Amino acid sequence: MNAKGNFTYKEIMQQPNTWLKEYEELLKQREKIKSFVTECLAQHYEIIFTGAGTSAYIGDVLEVAVSSTPFRGARSVATTDLITHPESYFSPEKKVLLISFARSGNSPESLGAVNLADRICGRNIAHIFITCNKEGKLAQIARKENCLLVLLPPETDDKSLAMTSSFSTMLLTAMLIANICDLDAQRPLIRNLAADAAAALARYDDAIRRISDRNFKRAVFLGSGALKGIAEESHLKLQELTDGGVVCCFDSFLGFRHGPKAVVNNESLLVYLLSDDPNVRRYETDLIRQIASNNRVVGMIAVSASPVEMPEVEFDLNVALNGGTERHGIYGCIPYVFVAQQLGYYKSLAGGLDPDAPSVSGNISRVVEGVTIYPY
Repeated sequence: MNAKGNFTYKEIMQQPNTWLKEYEELLKQREKIKSFVTECLAQHYEIIFTGAGTSAYIGDVLEVAVSSTPFRGARSVATTDLITHPESYFSPEKKVLLISFARSGNSPESLGAVNLADRICGRNIAHIFITCNKEGKLAQIARKENCLLVLLPPETDDKSLAMTSSFSTMLLTAMLIANICDLDAQRPLIRNLAADAAAALARYDDAIRRISDRNFKRAVFLGSGALKGIAEESHLKLQELTDGGVVCCFDSFLGFRHGPKAVVNNESLLVYLLSDDPNVRRYETDLIRQIASNNRVVGMIAVSASPVEMPEVEFDLNVALNGGTERHGIYGCIPYVFVAQQLGYYKSLAGGLDPDAPSVSGNISRVVEGVTIYPY
């Protein structure tokens, strides 16, 4: 491990252990969480996942990932949208369960969104705060009526600028809360998830480092369904860890055809997050073949549950996470993010940056600065 980026590397590699620890913590709080959630569901509260930046992308994954749970139909709306257009999402007549994700709990938008929801919805609002910092402002206001605080293990409060442990563990936590009435049945899935992810993190670490040494200036992350949200988080991770030195984009495989594919050139790295569903995979492999036949790129990485078999396409790295939907359940999308986390870490070092604090200009910071929340 390099002297620079010690926190970032540790926080990437510790993730499987934090997932196991968080599962055990939720078991201890099961009855309190179950009572709160089932009451909201019984009263037909609309569920909104919210956060800013990486915390917002958690909700974008969940919109699809929880479709087989009692949270089916939940929406993802960033706090940055709730702040500017609260009347589009809140009203005095509508019951809303606002599930807020926050690493520090000190983001101005997180607190502002909660205050707006309280003001507009009145007694028709309920909150779940999922946060990594017990000292944060969000955790401190959780004593209010109709509010549930879910604190994550302290090591998920990443010390580095980029959210890694915090992202994946908050995402897992929300999925487990969606399955709170059947929590015991999740144990083998979480154990499999952690074991397979730990093995993959170690197995591909050096190969990802070697890919990061290549001279790419652009990176594209593609995913379908819940993996589109993982692609969204992945594009930010690589971009912020390289201080914008690598400009990144994301999309769904089908969506990418409709114009965004213009970004692919001979300075591009393509990272394909492939579905475990054979019906979805057909659309994904069609696009991969087309890109491979029409473009010269710096490299292509396939990330999937098991090795991708495409004899006509040569991948520079084939990352197999060793688990399918039956082995990992709805949680199987989570480990896909580690490829971008490791790419970002090593590309940051290759560019002479400190992954723990990569923003030389100060344009981005661990907790967003300079935001004024105006009276509504």
